[in-house]
Amino acid sequence: MNRSETKLYIIGAGFAGQMIADDIKRKKIFGKTTAFIDDDKNIIGAKIDGVPVLGPIENIAPALNPAPSDEAILAIPSAGVERIKSIYETLKKSGFVKIKILPAISQVVNGTAHLVQAREIDPLDILGRTPVTISLKESLAYLRGKRVLITGAGGSIGSELSRQLLSGGAERLYLFGHGENSIYQIDRELRLLQQEGVGEKATIVPIIGDMKDKEYTRYIIRQTKCDAIFHCAAYKHVPMMEENPVAAVENNVFGTKNLLDAALEFNVKKFILISTDKAVRPVSVYGASKFLCEKLLLQAAEKAKKSQAFMFARFGNVLGSRGSILPLFMEQIKNGGPVTVTDPRMERFFMTIPEACSLVLQTGGVGVNGESYLLDMGEPIKIKDLAEQIIKFSGLEVGKDIEIKYTGARKGERLTEPLWLKEEKPEPTAFPKVLRMDNSAKRDFSLDGLLQKLEPICFAKSGADMKLYRNAKELRNILCEAIPSLKEFYEKTGEGE
Repeated sequence: MNRSETKLYIIGAGFAGQMIADDIKRKKIFGKTTAFIDDDKNIIGAKIDGVPVLGPIENIAPALNPAPSDEAILAIPSAGVERIKSIYETLKKSGFVKIKILPAISQVVNGTAHLVQAREIDPLDILGRTPVTISLKESLAYLRGKRVLITGAGGSIGSELSRQLLSGGAERLYLFGHGENSIYQIDRELRLLQQEGVGEKATIVPIIGDMKDKEYTRYIIRQTKCDAIFHCAAYKHVPMMEENPVAAVENNVFGTKNLLDAALEFNVKKFILISTDKAVRPVSVYGASKFLCEKLLLQAAEKAKKSQAFMFARFGNVLGSRGSILPLFMEQIKNGGPVTVTDPRMERFFMTIPEACSLVLQTGGVGVNGESYLLDMGEPIKIKDLAEQIIKFSGLEVGKDIEIKYTGARKGERLTEPLWLKEEKPEPTAFPKVLRMDNSAKRDFSLDGLLQKLEPICFAKSGADMKLYRNAKELRNILCEAIPSLKEFYEKTGEGE
C-alpha cells in the first residue's frame, strides 16, 4: 500500500491535533487525516479544515474497523497517565495496531507540534504519574544565544536533553561523547527534527572524545567557548562497574574532575552535574564514584568566579534508559519470558526521561552556585508491580502467558535507594518538583588526598609503582576507608572481594 493512502486518525481536535493535521496536509507524505476523534460535545459533528470531528472515542473507535496500515495519533498535551491509558486500551480493543503519541508535551505546550515528533506509544506513557508540565521556552531563556555542551550526548539523558535544548534558542549545541555510533544517531536525529521544522536554528556540532584525556578535555572546552555544560556522561551500570571498579573511578571521578578543572579555567558560566540516588550512602563502586563527583562539584563551586555557577541535580531511576529494567522487561516478554525481578521487595523511585530532563534544564536556570538540588520523584514503585504492569501492557497475563522469576539481588544492589541524607534536609523551591538540599555536612576525608591515592591505580605513570596500576582490591580498600557505607555493605554481604 502507498504510504500516502494511509488513513490517520488524530485523537484530540485541539491546537496540537490541528497542527499535526496541518503538518500532514502540507507534506503529503505521511498519509491523509481521515478524522479527528474528540470527546468535546461542542465540536463533535463539525469539520475542521474539511476534516470531520467524531466522538466520543469510546463509542466511535470500535466502529472504525481500521486497516493494519491505519494509524492513531494521540495529540492531547493535557492528558494525564490514566486518560492516555484508557485511550490506548480503547484503540487496541478497536483493532488499531499502530498507535503513536506526541511525547514532547513541553514543546507542544510552547506551540510547536510536528508529526515527526510522534513515536510509537510504549509503557512509559501509561506507567507512573502524570509528568509536571514545564514551558521549555520560559525555562530555557537563560540559554538563548548561548553555546551549550552536553557530555554523554548519545546516552538516554544526554540525548533527551539535546532534543529539548533544540527548542531553547541556543546558538550552538555541542554533542560530546566517546561512542561514535550513539553520537552519530543523536546528531542525525536532531538534524532531521530541524529539517521538519522542530526547534530553532541552532548549529549542531558532534564531538567524539574521552573526558578521561585531561589535555583533550581542556582543548575542547577552550575551543568551543561553551557557556554551559550539562555533564551526563558516566559509566552507570551497577553490577558491571562492580566487575570493573577501576574503570568506574577512572571515567566517572577523574573524567568529571578534568571537566570541572577546564570549566573553571575557561570561565564556563553554568555547570550542571547529573547525579543519582546511588550517591547517597553508597554501597557500590558506581555509587561511590558519583558521591565523589558531587563532592568534586561542590569543591569546584568554592573556586568559581562570581560569574560562574556550579551545581548538581540528583534523581533516581529514569524509565526507559539504556540498560534499565524497562527495555530488559520488554525484550524478555518478546522472547516469551520469564521476566526476571531480583527481589519481590525491591523498589525504586522512577521518573520518565523527558520529565527528568525538563526539570534538570529548569534547575540549570534557577540554580545557584554551590547548591545541590533534588528532583521530587514522588513515591517509590515496587519492581514486581512494574513488571506486572508491563506484562499487562503487552496484552498478556502474569502466570498464564508470562512468568515472573525472582533471581536475587545483584552485586552492589540494595532493596531501597534513599534519595537524600537526613542532614541534607530537602526543602521546596519556588519551582514544582525541584528541591534544594543543605550542603553543610562535612566529609571526613581529604578529597584531594583521596584522589592522589586513586590516581596511580587508574593511570600508568612512568617511574611509578606499577603494582598499583589497575589494582581493584587496593582501589576498593581506599574507597572503603573514605566511605563507611561502602565498607559496611561489603562486610555485611561479602562483596567487593
